[in-house]
Amino acid sequence: MSEHLTIYPIIVHLLTAILLLLFWMKPQVQRYISILGSAVGIVIAVLLFQRVWENGIQSVQLGNWEAPFGISMVADTLAVTLILLTNIVAFALSIYSTETMVSSRVKFGYYAIFHFLVMGLSGAFLTGDLFNLYVWFEVIIISSFVLLTIGGRKIQIEGAVKYFTLNMISSIIFLTGIAMVYGATGSLNMAELSRIIPEIENKGLMATISLVFFIGFGVKSGVFPLYFWLPASYHTPPAAVSALFAGLLTKVGIYAMIRVFTLIFPLGETNQMILMIISALTIFFGGIGALVQKDVLRVFSYLIICHIGFMVGGLSLFTEVAIIGAVLYMFHDIIVKATLFMMGGVFYRIFGHTKMENMGGLMNNYPRLSLLFAIPLFALVGIPPLSGFWPKVSLFSASYEQGAIFMLIVFIFASLITLVIIAKVWNKTFSKNPTTLPRQKNLRYFDQFSIREKAAFIVPIAMLVGVTLYYSFFAEHFQLIATRIGEELMNSEHYYNAVFKTKEVTEL
Repeated sequence: MSEHLTIYPIIVHLLTAILLLLFWMKPQVQRYISILGSAVGIVIAVLLFQRVWENGIQSVQLGNWEAPFGISMVADTLAVTLILLTNIVAFALSIYSTETMVSSRVKFGYYAIFHFLVMGLSGAFLTGDLFNLYVWFEVIIISSFVLLTIGGRKIQIEGAVKYFTLNMISSIIFLTGIAMVYGATGSLNMAELSRIIPEIENKGLMATISLVFFIGFGVKSGVFPLYFWLPASYHTPPAAVSALFAGLLTKVGIYAMIRVFTLIFPLGETNQMILMIISALTIFFGGIGALVQKDVLRVFSYLIICHIGFMVGGLSLFTEVAIIGAVLYMFHDIIVKATLFMMGGVFYRIFGHTKMENMGGLMNNYPRLSLLFAIPLFALVGIPPLSGFWPKVSLFSASYEQGAIFMLIVFIFASLITLVIIAKVWNKTFSKNPTTLPRQKNLRYFDQFSIREKAAFIVPIAMLVGVTLYYSFFAEHFQLIATRIGEELMNSEHYYNAVFKTKEVTEL
């Protein structure tokens, strides 16, 4: 077991998905299986994290083919931390889905596709081969497209077409970059490429190839100007699906950027400048887009775009402190964005819609719920000592120490516009007097739910809020993890040694 623990996060969700297919017409059984499979996923993720933390980067070569000829699966600290967060979110959403996902959608394979998607995310984080990264991306795209269209509403189909079209274009661009790398180096193993590419004399070609990869990953991440598919699609599916997408799908693109640009294509000054400009434009247009929206879910969708700029900006600075800041922000964003879209599902059940102009009164009518919801909203702003504050300390410090005053101004602007946006959401949703609207006849509202049904909505949100509070008040633990990640990423020999077993890999 211990030798192949690296691939167990993939296997557990694959087996869960297959088991769910055997109970296709039994929604209640599927709900229990999904929760159990997600719980086992957390246990496996914890064991793998502990193994990597104690023994250093772990790798396994599938099919008994030695690297670089076989399929390498590599678990470093960044990968296993993302695996752990992914499984925590998946567990919360498995519980959340028990009441938010109607039986008709469950019978269309919702839970099985849900676990196939989590499997794809796990594979993308663990793979040590560029072509297999592409394969896992395709698993993610296909699974997410099915989840987007379950239910078949017109608005879902429209959003799914935009989502699928742009992501398929992204995959074609990514595959083109892979072909260019293979033509130039004869290898797609990431560890081997980390040694081959720095020795290639044609630096211009390598810089061009790296930009091809950036465009491919940029579409998946939602950076400027490739982001318009995201706010058109993320608010259309059920809340559980939106929360999964908001928390994890864009982050896998950011993960791929960080992995490729630290391990394979170290950024030159020109590419750093390009990433800085794109980061600034992503923050600006994402923030302005969120500011003018009237639907709370579209506000949250544009905030995903805006805050992707923090992570791209941290990567563009390309120092260890900046990478630490980008990674810390990614951890914070996974939990908080998933929580916000789960909150959106509760808003819909309270008001019957998510239009801010016709909302209000949450503080008076649901004071304890409002207190719970305030935590992720304020964390998003970065109010000390909540989780959004600590990554900004690293990003601001890295910008100032490197003399990148432009990026420092951009990060400050992003923080201020987020404050204005969340103040607007708070005022229209929590503070102002509610607008009385006729209730939908075909919708059961939150105050009509039993205690068990309400718990299915609130307990998962409280779980993720608990993770946010742990991050907030025990930030030194996340800082320690991110520091180790920064050292591993900026010193690629650790990754190379783990894959090729050239020497014993010890704790950093």
